[in-house]
Amino acid sequence: MEISNSERLSYALMGPEDADLLFQLDQDEAVMKYINGGKKTTMQEIRDLYLPRLAKYTRPDMGWGMWKVTITDTAEFIGWVLVRPMDFFSDQPQWNNWELGWRFMQKSWGCGYATEAAKQVMKALADVASLNKFSAIAIPDNQASINIMKKLGMHYIKTGAHHDPLGNLEKVVYYETIPKTK
Repeated sequence: MEISNSERLSYALMGPEDADLLFQLDQDEAVMKYINGGKKTTMQEIRDLYLPRLAKYTRPDMGWGMWKVTITDTAEFIGWVLVRPMDFFSDQPQWNNWELGWRFMQKSWGCGYATEAAKQVMKALADVASLNKFSAIAIPDNQASINIMKKLGMHYIKTGAHHDPLGNLEKVVYYETIPKTK
């Protein structure tokens, strides 16, 4: 599966060859604030934890994975959009409910890039037969991500815990939307 360029951005699935980009993005404490309290990711963690984890859910035929986002005019990497089944790393993955997530360089914040990228990814994946809805989660204080969810047409569902092998979160907000088919 490919995702067409949007107005300002281009997309490609990420893999092991993108380790340096993942590392660079995670070196900004402000970027990591709502992920893990601002802790920078080490290159060893990228190689030993994150790349093997990414490989487990990447399915190019379904559009699952982390979509590298670059500014088309400059080819500058600014972040990624994640797509995978909700609760993928649990005993009960939601195969028809796909989680969206995003992480962008601080210098790109406030430009509408995350919303543009997530909308383009949603548009490209909307007609996949097994997809019933898109979901996203955020820590309640992460108003910027919640605003993106709302701009994507997502609606608040609940506040609850989120369990993940990399660390559980006791309180996150869940948002979701039904895909708009082409």
